[in-house]
Amino acid sequence: MNRELALVVQGISKSYATTKAVDELSFEVRQGEIFGLLGPNGAGKTTSIRMILDIIKPDAGQISVLGGPMDEAKKSRIGYLPEERGLYDDMTLMDTLVFFGQLKELSRDVARRRAEEYLRQVKLWDAREQKIEALSRGMSQKAQFVAATLHEPDLIIVDEPLSGLDPVNTRIIKGLLYRMAERGAAIVMSTHQMHQVEEMCQRILLVDRGKRVLYGPLADIRRRFTRNAVEVQIDGQLEQVDGVEHITRRDGHYRLLLQEGVRPRDLLKRLVQRPDVTVEAFEEVKTSLDEIFVEVVERDLEPGEMPGQEMPQEEHRA
Repeated sequence: MNRELALVVQGISKSYATTKAVDELSFEVRQGEIFGLLGPNGAGKTTSIRMILDIIKPDAGQISVLGGPMDEAKKSRIGYLPEERGLYDDMTLMDTLVFFGQLKELSRDVARRRAEEYLRQVKLWDAREQKIEALSRGMSQKAQFVAATLHEPDLIIVDEPLSGLDPVNTRIIKGLLYRMAERGAAIVMSTHQMHQVEEMCQRILLVDRGKRVLYGPLADIRRRFTRNAVEVQIDGQLEQVDGVEHITRRDGHYRLLLQEGVRPRDLLKRLVQRPDVTVEAFEEVKTSLDEIFVEVVERDLEPGEMPGQEMPQEEHRA
């Protein structure tokens, strides 16, 4: 789906002394999408975010934010939830949110009205007069999220937004992120929770040692990494099957790695025709994003490489 670009990063690099933290990194984020920014610790994600926010300057490359270079007016259209959380401990929750709303050019009345709306949504209304220092970890996490998004920004960058939340509060924050994307906000989510990325993100960027190693639609990336394998549950024993290269048994199921050219439906037909087994379940194995992450980082692939093939580049739209 074609949407207007909220963020265009072209060939940015940043070095500290002899260490190259970011190395010619390029990617785009569209309005209305939740975009996953992934990578191991020290990969260059935080440095990249700081360059996008104009906190530090790149040594090379260009960044277009909301249609052009960053300026003071655009900073009020951006929301940022950093990894290093930081609210004022001696202020009440309501006063803190109103203060942050005013920093983003909301009037005091609008900031207070929005704070009430958000506090009710995230189940913190009863804590509005508590000081920040009195909030639990989960409550503080939700308060930080509200402070970062109260002004309804057009570009939202969140670093581990679901960290420390129980399942109920995770669902609340995810619901807010979905609604923000639906209204057209571009959301960049940096996290190590791969299952959340699989659920929430349409496209991802995986960075390692400052370089882009995977980039594009998540569905395409998973498809390219998926092995020709199936998992079956049967009544009987499987020791040898025509067209199967390797059989592994675990947790009452068999995982079958198929020979090249053998399709899962061909194997299913063969199993169904066998008189010594009864097929109770049959499913193609899909490689998880967690497995892809580990494989790519451990293999130390060159930028853009995939196992045995190249990752196609997304076409740049000016």
